[in-house]
Amino acid sequence: MSINPDLQGRSYPAGEPYQVGREKIREFARGVKATHPAHFDVAEAERLGYADLVAPPTFAVIVAQRADAQLIGDPDAGIDFTRVVHADQRFTHHRPIVAGDELVTELHVDSVRAMGGGALLTTRSEISTTEGEKIATAISSILVRGEGQ
Repeated sequence: MSINPDLQGRSYPAGEPYQVGREKIREFARGVKATHPAHFDVAEAERLGYADLVAPPTFAVIVAQRADAQLIGDPDAGIDFTRVVHADQRFTHHRPIVAGDELVTELHVDSVRAMGGGALLTTRSEISTTEGEKIATAISSILVRGEGQ
């Protein structure tokens, strides 16, 4: 199946909110070897001016990938996930993610470009709180290899 070029310009609405919990932040920080005390100790995070534990910057990928799943699972997209290679990921943070945040993400397909028998898709995930406060923008590019590649 080939990638649907009409995906460009498509948006996927925010799904269920993601509850940012202290243990999720701690687990993620350990997993990426982020050692700052504000990821683990509430008193240290508060001393630095945060309301609760602060997540490492790349924590936003958890929420962004939940939005990406809508695109991957869309039968009209024509994406065979077994043929996907992650090409790029960038974040612009508007404020740090902290424990207690309820985050939602709207996904936008910014470009679809044919490459050989496959396609390069660039998406933009707009992450915000359920109250509408902008938290981060994640830009991701995936290469979907064509048959025989």
